Amino acid sequence: MVNNTIIILGDIMIQTAIRTVFFYFFITLAYRIMGKREVGQLGIIDLAVSILIAELVALGIEKYNENIFLTIVPIVILVVLEVGLGYIAIKSRTFNKIFGGKPTLIINEGKLVYSNLVSNRYTLDDLLLELRQKGISSIEDVEYAFLEPNGKLSIFKYNALRIKKNLPLPIIIDGVIQRDTLKQLGKNIEWVMSLLEKNNVSLNEVFYAFSKKTHVYLIRK
Repeated sequence: MVNNTIIILGDIMIQTAIRTVFFYFFITLAYRIMGKREVGQLGIIDLAVSILIAELVALGIEKYNENIFLTIVPIVILVVLEVGLGYIAIKSRTFNKIFGGKPTLIINEGKLVYSNLVSNRYTLDDLLLELRQKGISSIEDVEYAFLEPNGKLSIFKYNALRIKKNLPLPIIIDGVIQRDTLKQLGKNIEWVMSLLEKNNVSLNEVFYAFSKKTHVYLIRK
């Protein structure tokens, strides 16, 4: 009886070990296919897929007596879904904006954009912590700070002479006019359309247009 129990436990341990090693290499390959390098780069969709894959792998290792393909098939579906959605996000700006999010201006020329802070549920304590970790003691020392879709804070400090940087401001992205940028520039849609007419290009033909200093640059599709 004791020997049978030992044999059964030994068999369970061996199967668990084999499944663990298999899923280690299988998941590594899956993430290589998805093109993700680190957790900090994961968006909302990526994070959801990662959580589901982790849960499936845990169940696949725990339920050693079930067919391993019951775990492999859902993971393959998730990987295909992730790659497919990534392709759609590249082609569709609207889809990417809804599911991937977009950068949000948190600090503008040393001043806190409180409405954006509230809408993103990003507390002042979170912001000050990020600044301290980057060796910045005051919000006034930051010219621009953007909250990225992956939750990271991109910070542009004032230089020593506090000369204003001329960051490129997106005017058109994949054929879509960026109204927030127009408001920041003090321009309107008529100004954009006249600019397009001057360059003999239609809105749908523009992949990326941005303003830097007093110039506007257009990149066609």
